[in-house]
Amino acid sequence: MAARGGIDLGGTKIQAVVVDEAHAVLGQARRPTPTKGGPADVAEAMAEAMRDAAAGASIETGELAHVGVGSPGTVDAARGSVSSARNLPDWAGTYPLGATLAGKLGAPVAVGNDVQVATDAEAALGAGRDHDSMLGVFWGTGVGGGIVLNGRPWLGRGGAGEIGHVVVQVDGAQCPCGRRGCMEAYAGRNALERDARELHAKGEHTELFKIARKRGRERLTSGIWAAALEREDALATKLIDRAVAMLAVGIASCDNVLDVEIIILGGGLGVRLGQPYADRIAEAMLPHLFFSDRPPPVVVAALGDLGGAIGASLLPPP
Repeated sequence: MAARGGIDLGGTKIQAVVVDEAHAVLGQARRPTPTKGGPADVAEAMAEAMRDAAAGASIETGELAHVGVGSPGTVDAARGSVSSARNLPDWAGTYPLGATLAGKLGAPVAVGNDVQVATDAEAALGAGRDHDSMLGVFWGTGVGGGIVLNGRPWLGRGGAGEIGHVVVQVDGAQCPCGRRGCMEAYAGRNALERDARELHAKGEHTELFKIARKRGRERLTSGIWAAALEREDALATKLIDRAVAMLAVGIASCDNVLDVEIIILGGGLGVRLGQPYADRIAEAMLPHLFFSDRPPPVVVAALGDLGGAIGASLLPPP
């Protein structure tokens, strides 16, 4: 089998890898996700990241057997299109992402849901490989989920795993999806940044934006949140504590239905904050679990930041 490419499209970063038949990473590259423009601008940044990763592996993109893409939004895998990726700039409609990238890269492109491909990678190669059932929770720009039952991905009718939109507060905070009270409205990095800006404008002190300026960042990335927590920043701590509480409620509610063997915490914030925060979430889940005497372990994704891109590379060719 020839080398394959994988691209993980996130709200703040695009991660690309080239892997061999044993899934070893031969080359990788990362670029920031565009904050302006539209789907075409995002697609060009994805193509550039893939070209950089291929260069790191000393091959051309046209030599790849195929490229897999994990994308947020509503994915039509058969058509290779993505709709309503609302955490990306001006992406409310449908865009032919697969065909566009295939034209730019000279290789076939398969498109899947970003969180599900990352969950599948953890099931096949990572923290879930010894388990038949798992719930992947990807805490980053938003909060996404992936489900594996009886050793197989559970996709429902195409919308399974939207854990970020489990309601944790009736008539609660506005979510980027337009609804109210979703877990993502309290725990997603976009919501955390929104609330941090509002509270800072009202006079609450925080180092978050000073750290961002020093690092030349327009957004509050996972690294910036981690740095603020290390400095014991009061506002960052308050908002992350709230996120942990809401994640615990939502994840426990899902597990009361699914009763999985393991919960895997991934995503930019999940991986960056690591096992100590996975342990905090596990502890906070206990009061909400029906079977609290046998809670599932909560562990950090073993494949780390590359899990989404490696998972995308596992997609079958189109």
